[in-house]
Amino acid sequence: MKNVTLVLDNGVKFRGKSFGYDIPVAGEVVFNTAMTGYPESLTDPSYAGQMITLTVPLVGNYGVPPFTFKENGLADFMESDHIYASAIIVADYSEQYSHWNAVESLADWLKREHIPGITGIDTRALTKELRESGVMMGKILFDDMPDEVPTAQYSGVNFVDKVSCKEIIKYNEGEDKKKVVLVDCGVKQNIIRCLIKRDVEVIRVPWNYDYNDMQFDGLFLSNGPGDPDMCVEAVDILRRFMAANPTKPICGICMGNQLLAKAGGATIYKLKYGHRSHNQPVRMVGTDKCYITSQNHGYAADSKTLGSDWEELFVNMNDGSNEGIKHKTNPWFSCQFHPEACSGPTDTDFIFDMFVEKLNNH
Repeated sequence: MKNVTLVLDNGVKFRGKSFGYDIPVAGEVVFNTAMTGYPESLTDPSYAGQMITLTVPLVGNYGVPPFTFKENGLADFMESDHIYASAIIVADYSEQYSHWNAVESLADWLKREHIPGITGIDTRALTKELRESGVMMGKILFDDMPDEVPTAQYSGVNFVDKVSCKEIIKYNEGEDKKKVVLVDCGVKQNIIRCLIKRDVEVIRVPWNYDYNDMQFDGLFLSNGPGDPDMCVEAVDILRRFMAANPTKPICGICMGNQLLAKAGGATIYKLKYGHRSHNQPVRMVGTDKCYITSQNHGYAADSKTLGSDWEELFVNMNDGSNEGIKHKTNPWFSCQFHPEACSGPTDTDFIFDMFVEKLNNH
């Protein structure tokens, strides 16, 4: 294992060892407090441009599942067709793995996809630094590659455009099925699986595709990476759709929640260190129901700036930030968390049932 240094933008340094692909890299350093799910997180397009710090001490002990695909092109055990994160940072990498579905080690997978991995980092100290100073850009530098200093930028980059599909893709086609246009801002494949499971036809379109002349029954806005303010085209198209189709259902997840909020007049702000975990408590507004949710986002909608026709649907119990919105009269709603999270929890899977119910009532 080669010696490496993680250098944060504020000058703080952490020494460690490389267990992935040996190449310098730069990106936004974020932390995730989930105890499982590194295959799903690494392949989540929402992590594009970011280096993931996992706070759970031991990582790699259950290996990596096979990269197999169904006939419709969806991966069986991953959230996309390759790793989107720029790097992974852990305290203790387990070289030995054991799991019924594992076919290779995390290290072998990272090397095959040319993704750096660091072990031996004090991730508690690193997480504390990110919590106190806020997430920031960082670089992974190798001792024996002093001249190769990477550069990268996160703020101001349209990562959605980088990860979205480039052409229309259809799933579960059928004349008698409800048709849903899925705006791909970096969609996790389990969102598509959850829709197919409920027997709707999914028409996946690029993030800036104008779907207003298409014939369909409902609109679904996916998750995605980066700053929602970079997606002006998507919001403009959405606003025109909302003005012309007040009775057609709309649902959004994560980035989709923020885009729907922007279309509803709200402003977006960046969280100090974001929500990335499996254990975020979220309350449904107007009830005493609280759910444990999986989340991965660095931006939030300011619910106080929503138009008068809108109201909050969910709120985060840790910091009070918005976790979902709904229109007071039209069948439009969204959530900031991930009800489809493959590695759990699945407490809020009913979000898809709510959407399909509105489709059937339309």
